[in-house]
Amino acid sequence: MTETSDGAPPATDGGDPPDGSEFGVGDQDGDGPRIEFRGGKWASTIPLAFFILWAIFQSGVLRVGGSDGLVIGALIGTILGMFFVRGSWKTYADTIFEGMTQRVAATAIVAWLWAGMFADTLQAGGFVNGLIFAAEALNVSGATFPAAAFVLCGLLATGIGTGYGATIAFVTLFFPAGVLLGANPVLLFAAILSGAVFGDNLAPVSDTTIVSAVTQDADIGGVVASRFKYAILAAVPAFVAYLIMGSVLPGATLEGAAELDAAAAGLVHLGSMGVVIVTAVAGRHIVEAISWGIVVAVASNLVFGLSSVSDILVFTVSEAGTFTSLPFVAVGETTGVSGSLYTGATGFFPLIVLTLLIVSMAQIMIRGGGFEAILELLLNSVATTVRRAELTMVLGTATINGMITINTAAEIAIAPYIARIGEKFNINGYRRANILDANTSALGYIFPWAGGVLVGYQVMVGPDGLGAEYGPEMVVNPIEVVPYVFHGWFLVAIFVLAAITGFGREYIPDRVSEEVSRA
Repeated sequence: MTETSDGAPPATDGGDPPDGSEFGVGDQDGDGPRIEFRGGKWASTIPLAFFILWAIFQSGVLRVGGSDGLVIGALIGTILGMFFVRGSWKTYADTIFEGMTQRVAATAIVAWLWAGMFADTLQAGGFVNGLIFAAEALNVSGATFPAAAFVLCGLLATGIGTGYGATIAFVTLFFPAGVLLGANPVLLFAAILSGAVFGDNLAPVSDTTIVSAVTQDADIGGVVASRFKYAILAAVPAFVAYLIMGSVLPGATLEGAAELDAAAAGLVHLGSMGVVIVTAVAGRHIVEAISWGIVVAVASNLVFGLSSVSDILVFTVSEAGTFTSLPFVAVGETTGVSGSLYTGATGFFPLIVLTLLIVSMAQIMIRGGGFEAILELLLNSVATTVRRAELTMVLGTATINGMITINTAAEIAIAPYIARIGEKFNINGYRRANILDANTSALGYIFPWAGGVLVGYQVMVGPDGLGAEYGPEMVVNPIEVVPYVFHGWFLVAIFVLAAITGFGREYIPDRVSEEVSRA
């Protein structure tokens, strides 16, 4: 068998790579651009490019966090792009709706809603108090808490298969416990995000794992086994870094720390989290797994007297009447609905709107040809050798993740091009899947406007969030965590080095997937 100049076996025709349409994303290569722009294909990137500039100005320059302002930037960017459309605006408007109906957006939204209800119900049951009790009993200080949170969040995310869900749970529960024990808030938030990266990248039931395997024609089991070495190589130095930085960075000092007493009773909810993990690992859908967790959490709260019915769900009416004797009906000055189930879900409404807009802007870029123009440039001008091809995969996924900040959506969008580049140089599907997943998992929790970062931030700043309950010390600006998401940065760096050195590189003849797992 002959080889190319840089060691790759000759390319073979591997057929058409999966295009990701089974996940709700249109085929970028099928019918060509559906929207024509003044200025050509590159003009279709205007909505997303404007949104990124807005996000950088808001988060980095003005240091204003939160999804509310980003929603305005996304709306203005979407409207701005409309003025560059050639001809009727109808197709552009239809594409906005097309993007909002993508399955990837719905998947993230469902995870946030269910995880929010679950985490808030555990918080109502005193799980934070229980964690403080356990930390004090085990002599876990504020300095070591970030390292512990990284490991535990990584395990939870790997078990349940959703980094978003794990982020919500840990920011809701572990973050306030750690800060009250004296951990640095910025470092602790970054450690939780790092754990989410680990789980999203490695979990067999994670959307990113499934998408990376299926779109690169590889089986899920083989992909997970082959990427373990990369995950561990990034996780070990990340753990050490959190131990070191936990001792270097100053911890938080909260005046209200004494108000939250350590109480062992809240640890009963370790069972609630265990139900979610066991059910998810058993192969149940994440909605089913978290739903069982919610049922167990509510039952535990009521049976053990950890919270009242009204702490979980309460209807507030203005006048006493027939139904005010019920435990979930109360009289108050302002009518409404409250409780952990309500606040846990509604706290993410602004972020849900932002997610729909981001996916819509991405769809505009796909239908306008801008996405294809970016990747064709990389494919034809940069990827000229195996080493450059793999570097193109790494840098290409990084670029797309900077624009499409919902990691699964970004992964699906770029997957066909990763397959094309890889097949051109005979790079094995396992290797392609690992490069694709590592970067989308990592960078989805690093950029200040990324979904993984914003979902944790939303827990802090919501109407009934940590900031409202404990004070401003519990709110971290997303821009501040960027340097400290160690596992994410190390994972990207490892794949850059792997592309340059050839570490772990496999070619198509080296190993063949016996069965391609389908989602």
